[in-house]
Amino acid sequence: MTSIEQFGYRQELQRSLSFADLMIYGLIFMVPIAPFGIFGTVFAGSGGMVALAYIIGLVAMAFSGLSYAQMARAFPMAGSVYTYAGRGIAAPVGFLAGWMILLDYVLVPSLLYLVAGTAMHSFIGAVPVWAWIAAFVVLNTVVNYLGIEMTARVNRVMLVAELVVLAIFLVIGAIALAQGKATAGGLSPLYDSSTFSWGLVLTAASVAVLSFLGFDGISTLAEENREDARRLGRSMVAALSLAAVLFVVQTWVAALLVPNRADLLAPKPKSGVLDNAFYDLSSYAGGPWLAILTAVATAIAWGFANSLVAQAATSRLLFAMARDRQLPSFLARVHPTRKVPINATFAVAVLSLAIGVGMSLYDQGIPFLSSMVNFGAMTAFLLLHVSVVVHYVVRQRSRDWVNHLLVPLIGFAVLILVVINAQVNAQTLGFVWMGLGIVAIAVLYAMGRRPALPSEVS
Repeated sequence: MTSIEQFGYRQELQRSLSFADLMIYGLIFMVPIAPFGIFGTVFAGSGGMVALAYIIGLVAMAFSGLSYAQMARAFPMAGSVYTYAGRGIAAPVGFLAGWMILLDYVLVPSLLYLVAGTAMHSFIGAVPVWAWIAAFVVLNTVVNYLGIEMTARVNRVMLVAELVVLAIFLVIGAIALAQGKATAGGLSPLYDSSTFSWGLVLTAASVAVLSFLGFDGISTLAEENREDARRLGRSMVAALSLAAVLFVVQTWVAALLVPNRADLLAPKPKSGVLDNAFYDLSSYAGGPWLAILTAVATAIAWGFANSLVAQAATSRLLFAMARDRQLPSFLARVHPTRKVPINATFAVAVLSLAIGVGMSLYDQGIPFLSSMVNFGAMTAFLLLHVSVVVHYVVRQRSRDWVNHLLVPLIGFAVLILVVINAQVNAQTLGFVWMGLGIVAIAVLYAMGRRPALPSEVS
């Protein structure tokens, strides 16, 4: 196993995670039932071709997964794309990659809490969304504080529970289709000539990829992986592949059972129609009990399981940037016995609570946060692909043209299409965030603190 000491770091986090732990972590981060929570948004954005949107999202993420696997072998450290771009290209580029992925990692827990709070509020209206958000934040912070092994044990239980709920939905959905409840043709989730356009589907794909984000979170646990670095990359690809099959199957079935297609495809859907789309079709397929089951499962999966690992991943990213003096140093503090980045964990909790509660007051909070999270991840992944080419082909003179040139080039091209077709507000705010990152780099240079990694510091 490659030691992080050779890169100028001390081993502070606890190496206790196996290949299975990492793969389960990735699956939980992606959430096997993730489409439940954003089905309405993707369905409306894709003109009903929700399965196609997820397939395109898979293609975009598959190439990124392969590039992640290559960089994880070269630099088996926490920090994800921040580390890979910083080590593979240059420290300032790494800072910018970390800055962009922060837009994903810092906002994603807030989005998860908001989806969970909305789902719980949909059938327990007496409890406001903000109260559910606060409850989930406190619960997850306690579990993460107890250490990564506790998080891993909880992940295993939650994965089984989510798969059971998904199996129930698919069985009931299949029965409903057999009973003639289909509201659209069998191939319409993949192709509908009445609504198809590449621009439409790519726009929906820019939201659908939200469900795949999480495989990359595995890379933040590199310093807690107890096996060979190659296993880290393989766990990413395995988790991504398994999740893709589940996403396409469930959205295909769901898209055939939408009872209010006209309402979802309206130019300006009514308030709550998109957020509750999956629960409404579940009720149509199997009755109110199935709607309640899927809503509760979504709330627990997003608000507890997914946000639990999202908080862990985000805290590791903040920890990695802070120990390199590119974020406030207090975020690099590791608990002496729990072996977790304690201050970063609490910082993520506070930010998630503030943003989640604030967005709960905004009618378009879920679509807005979804688009922002995706934009941050996609732009950071662009730098990931560049880092593969620079590190392997330019610096190491690799002749593995498939893994080190062809794959990153195709991945880069696909992501460019997704970014270009992202929602306009996401593009605007995303580029503003990028501009702030460039300003931050300029300020660091002006202060004589050029972004540098330990092995580069004189």
